Amino acid sequence: MKAFCRKFEKTILFLLKVSLYASLFFTFFRIFSIVHYQVFNMSRTAAVTMSTFVMMEFLLTGIYGKYNVGERKSKPIIFSLILAVLISDVAAYFMLTIMNTNEANDKKFRIEYVSILLLIMAIQIWIIIIMVYFGNFVYFWLRDPEKCCIVSEEGKNIKKLQEVIGTFKKKYKVTQVVDYRSPHLEQAIIEADTVFLYDLPMKERTQIVDFCYQNLKNIYFNPRVADILEQNSRQFILDDMSFLASEFHSITWEQRIVKRLMDVAISILALILTSPILLISALCIKKYDGGRVLFKQKRVTVHGRIFWIYKFRTMRENVENYSTTKDDDRITPVGRFIRKYRIDELPQLINIIKGDMSLVGPRPEMVENVDDYTKKMPEFRYRLRMKAGLTGYAQINGKYNTSSRDKLMMDLMYIENYSILKDIQLLFQTVMVLFKAEDSTAAFEEKKED
Repeated sequence: MKAFCRKFEKTILFLLKVSLYASLFFTFFRIFSIVHYQVFNMSRTAAVTMSTFVMMEFLLTGIYGKYNVGERKSKPIIFSLILAVLISDVAAYFMLTIMNTNEANDKKFRIEYVSILLLIMAIQIWIIIIMVYFGNFVYFWLRDPEKCCIVSEEGKNIKKLQEVIGTFKKKYKVTQVVDYRSPHLEQAIIEADTVFLYDLPMKERTQIVDFCYQNLKNIYFNPRVADILEQNSRQFILDDMSFLASEFHSITWEQRIVKRLMDVAISILALILTSPILLISALCIKKYDGGRVLFKQKRVTVHGRIFWIYKFRTMRENVENYSTTKDDDRITPVGRFIRKYRIDELPQLINIIKGDMSLVGPRPEMVENVDDYTKKMPEFRYRLRMKAGLTGYAQINGKYNTSSRDKLMMDLMYIENYSILKDIQLLFQTVMVLFKAEDSTAAFEEKKED
């Protein structure tokens, strides 16, 4: 039975995806048709409202993540789909209310049937939860875990990689860890379904990638600067010779103007909307030990310029200043909470208005860390080509204890892929960070990391 179904795996997953989105669509319009018969009739109201729902759902699932069971864990898929459908519900609800404001229905615009909207949202949330868990169940019933071979250098610390792969135990199963110079390397690759290449010399990595490609193996490797440039290159034919062209580019003055206007406008609006949170946080910090509310520290932004960053103070006063470590006893109880939900970062909106930072960009590092990282990784200086940001690839996808090299690669991906639309996408994705709410003490084992 399983072997037969595996032949139609893509079709089964496609039908599950269609069933999910159709169920969310039908739930909204079928229930609202009880009080607004127009939404299920051939009418302009139905056409406009349905189009709004479909377009919003399409755009938001593209931003937050689709129904990609098997590729992500269930909870991230659930959170992303819920966020997308709730925003789509609100947009379609307001469009429906606007379309019903006419002589035949409501002469004045008014908010009504909120209880019905909340009922729809509750039903949709349960549909998403059930369909995601069922979809992942079907996916992993059809597929056995991929046999994985990790190829690295003997003595390299691959513990973090093994832990990360281990969190996806239904998808991956590490069967071998091999040194790239081992005489048994080719046999280990042949026996595996998927090969992870970790911190290999470029020449040897290229040879191993060629061998994996020849033997139809899935390949994962951690990128270097050259890989990021290649990823963003374009095909170029010079006479009868083929090239990949990666041309140096920097943010244009038009992009700078738009980016700056977005920074100021959104930061002012965010300060107004979060003012109650800012006030309560400030009062709690002051009440706990009577110390300063704000913490200032020198950080580095574009072209190595140094500025003072503002954050809510989360540690006891008059303690040694270094990056947080695991089980850091310098963090206060109030600080632990506001760090967990990133509330301590909100005062940086002032830095953005001042022009020290941008909403989106590489995280501003401490001066000491910049010097230290640049010595270890000369390419670290490339991230200073863009103004430091409050959010970005590294802040959204990384954690407190993500390695400095991994953060650097994510920052360089952002810089080389820069566009205004990418900034908008990352701003929307930042909302998902609030759902992660990771342990505020999940920092670093060593003081040198940030």
